[in-house]
Amino acid sequence: MPIIQVQVLKGRSDEQIKGLIEDITEAAVTNLQVRPEQVRVVVTEIAETHWGAGGLTMKEIKREREVK
Repeated sequence: MPIIQVQVLKGRSDEQIKGLIEDITEAAVTNLQVRPEQVRVVVTEIAETHWGAGGLTMKEIKREREVK
């Protein structure tokens, strides 16, 4: 039974998350030869202030992009 964990920034709609879960499940079924009901997908949403790159939070990075 595959358990697939995905982390995304907060702000996606329920429909987007559902679509992601469906697509990941389909990929697991195709590539791992398992049944859909065997696939578990865990989506964890991360706040922009708790995700960073290059010493900046994603909130800061987005703010910088808006200024440019």
